[in-house]
Amino acid sequence: MIIKNELMDEKAINRALTRIAHEIVEKNKGVENLCFLGIKTRGLPLAARLANKILSIEGQAVSFAEIDVTNYRDDLESKRVELKSDIMAINLDLKDKKVVLVDDVLFTGRTVRAAMDAIMDYGRPVSIQLAVLVDRGHRELPIRADYVGKNLPTSRSEEVIVNLNEIDGRDIVLLVENE
Repeated sequence: MIIKNELMDEKAINRALTRIAHEIVEKNKGVENLCFLGIKTRGLPLAARLANKILSIEGQAVSFAEIDVTNYRDDLESKRVELKSDIMAINLDLKDKKVVLVDDVLFTGRTVRAAMDAIMDYGRPVSIQLAVLVDRGHRELPIRADYVGKNLPTSRSEEVIVNLNEIDGRDIVLLVENE
């Protein structure tokens, strides 16, 4: 793999998340009944950062949890095992909530579809919105992000790598070419 470009550094990621936090508050007319679900693995730290930014903006806490969509993926050969207790890392009641799904990269849309299936098995929110740090295109399903940090048209041979301090020890978004 060859690094083609550094797309976002720590400051750019922070600015994008600040903008997304403001957009979420504006679109939802505040934070009442709002919660974040970060798609495992890098969606959770992004959801936590958004919750912290909204706390500083609005002075109100927004709950967040991790959602693991492994059992809902459509590319697994084995039949999915529905274990609601494994879906959420912490207990969050989604009934009558405005759920904002959070992920690092939106590509084909299949992970988001899996997350929506998991959410619907767990509860019935008022709405589901999607926030992503990077939208790289190439959708295979009719899914669009409501909040995007950076739109980045890519080729199929390229990959977007997101590193976050909480997991990888640094904040950076890279565009790489697969050999």
